[in-house]
Amino acid sequence: MTSSRSRRAARLGGAALAAALLTATQATTALAAPGDPGEPRYSAGAPSLGDPYFPDQGNGGYDVRHYDVTFSYDPATKVMDATTVITAVATQDLDQFDLDFRGPQITSLKVGKHPAAYRRDGQELVVTPRPKLKTGETFTVTVTYAGTPPVVTDPDGSIEGWVPTDDGAFVPGEPQGAPAWLPANDSPADKATFTFRATVPEGVTVVGNGRLVSRTTADGTTTFVWDSAEPMATYLATVTLGNFVVNETTTPGGIPVYTAVDPRLVTQSAAAVARIPDILDYFSSIFGPYPFNQAGAIIDRAPNVGYALESQTKPIFSSAPGVGTMAHELAHQWYGDSVSVGKWSDIWLNEGFATYATWLWTEHTGGATAQQTFNSAGNYGRAATSSFWQIVTADPGPEDMFGNVPYNRGAMTLHALRGKIGDAAFFTLIKDWAAQHRYGNAGTADFIRAAEKVSGMDLKAFFDVWLFQKGKPASW
Repeated sequence: MTSSRSRRAARLGGAALAAALLTATQATTALAAPGDPGEPRYSAGAPSLGDPYFPDQGNGGYDVRHYDVTFSYDPATKVMDATTVITAVATQDLDQFDLDFRGPQITSLKVGKHPAAYRRDGQELVVTPRPKLKTGETFTVTVTYAGTPPVVTDPDGSIEGWVPTDDGAFVPGEPQGAPAWLPANDSPADKATFTFRATVPEGVTVVGNGRLVSRTTADGTTTFVWDSAEPMATYLATVTLGNFVVNETTTPGGIPVYTAVDPRLVTQSAAAVARIPDILDYFSSIFGPYPFNQAGAIIDRAPNVGYALESQTKPIFSSAPGVGTMAHELAHQWYGDSVSVGKWSDIWLNEGFATYATWLWTEHTGGATAQQTFNSAGNYGRAATSSFWQIVTADPGPEDMFGNVPYNRGAMTLHALRGKIGDAAFFTLIKDWAAQHRYGNAGTADFIRAAEKVSGMDLKAFFDVWLFQKGKPASW
């Protein structure tokens, strides 16, 4: 993500939050009285995965494998009629489980072929399946709902979810916007494949993740089917829609590219769009093969949003981007999308990598070297008294997770690491990181172990200074 987001919300106290999560988990996961050893021991899936920044996000007891989302939407009325079918596997014997859902009124809900009881509690959709679910069982949840999807406001004051525009909707999801329009296990730790089937008035274009499977028009409406074949975190899902100029091409290295640009922004976006093939092929040379079967970009006019987001296979931009912003969001396809964090406090691994990739692209194209950018006034050149040095890189808090520190200090951490272990080890490390965790999740502790393994060095003191301590690092 690239942004200039404001910081307005207070952070939850860590000890109080941990206690609350423990109490909630204990209350909802108590096992039924044991019977015969071979009998299932049914219990409720946890209503949270314990993320310290978003304690209501994610759910336990199952693993989602696929989302199939079918909906119609009319930009004139802003009304959505939708059915989402979730295919999942139970990871425990379940007599109850939660989904995350902030969306419109539910009209029906089934688990398998059977209607299921449900209730809504904030963003929690609590489902009671009958028959109960056994460990290892594959099951489906079919949720039908209708109404106007909401706009979600984040702790830093920015907005996401389903954001209406003057010709459609701009749909960003980081970090908690996806449940505005689809029921989900809304945690980056539970990736799944997606299919979107969107019907809109003829003349409106829907652009989603992955590849366009079909586009059919009849009786004044057009239905678009998009398929995302590689696993994706829910916050990276999008079905942005409106009036777009669409172009399809292929990079010299063979990567298919699909771009959709608001007609009012074609001229302003031309330079950034033209560099997409070069950016992708350059990053492929240093990060390893592009991880998805489609690349591209969605450039829309959403003036109330004010940021770009690395939606998988097609980053979305709320205004015309510059080349640097385009490079940042495309770098996320490797670092953030294919390799995702499991908890939001590790956001520096997403944003630091994407920011550093932009530094490398700038140097590659004849601009400032990465060392010069590192030393600049906006980075290491900041005074030691700057508040910039008073936020912990590896735990910035929900109000600062999209601030300068995870981005700039995260990138500086990578450049300082490069200086410490040398170019050969560093570029081996970042390529191996992308390959070994492809389509998976990894965190800060994993990265430290990987850096020590590749370099053969004890780097604990280095990372302690750069990631876990406040204050300007004096040396490394």
